[in-house]
Amino acid sequence: MTLDRLRPVATRALGPFVSAADALGLTPNGVSVIAFGVAVAAGGVFYLATPFAYVVGAVCVFLNGWLDLVDGALAREQGVASDAGDFLDHVLDRYADIVIIAGLAAGVGRYGLGFAAVTGVVMTSYLGTQIQAVGLGRAYGGLVGRADRLALMGLTAVVAAVVSEPLVSGLTVVGLLLAFFAVVGHLTALQRFWGAWSDLT
Repeated sequence: MTLDRLRPVATRALGPFVSAADALGLTPNGVSVIAFGVAVAAGGVFYLATPFAYVVGAVCVFLNGWLDLVDGALAREQGVASDAGDFLDHVLDRYADIVIIAGLAAGVGRYGLGFAAVTGVVMTSYLGTQIQAVGLGRAYGGLVGRADRLALMGLTAVVAAVVSEPLVSGLTVVGLLLAFFAVVGHLTALQRFWGAWSDLT
C-alpha cells in the first residue's frame, strides 16, 4: 500500500525543481526548513477548519511532501549529502507531522484522537529510523508510510472542504482520518518492529 515504493518514479520528475532550487542558491538544509515552514502553515490553516482553509492546507501538505523529496535530491546534485543534513531532515519531518496533525485535530476539537494519531505516526517514523540505527537499513514499508500519510491528509482536507457534516459515529472526515492514523499508525509501527525483531533474533 505504501507510496514510498514510488520514490524512484518521483525522483525522476524532480530534475527541474532541483535545478530551480540550485539556481536560486538554496541549500538542501534551506529546502528542509522551507518544507517545515510550509507544514506549519498547513497546521495553522487546518486549525481554522473552513472550506478555504482546508484547500490551502491541502496544497501546503502536498508541497511539504514534494519539498521533502527535493532536499535530498538537491543534496545529491550539489554533492553535499551528509549525516547532518539527513538528521535535520528527519527531525523537521517529525515536527511537520506533529504540527499538521495537531492542526487537523484542533480544528475539529478531537484532541484525544489527535494525540492517538500523532503518537502512532511518530512511532511509525521512529521505528523506521531505529531499524536503520541497528544496521538493517531504512524501513519505509508497512501499512502506511509518510508518503501515504501526506497523500491521505491532503485528500482528506480537499474532501473536508465540501463535506463538513459527521459521517460515522459523530466523526467528520477529518475525525475519521485521525482515527485511521491512530489505529493504522500503531499497527504499522508494530509491523516494522516485528519485522526487524525477526531479523535480529
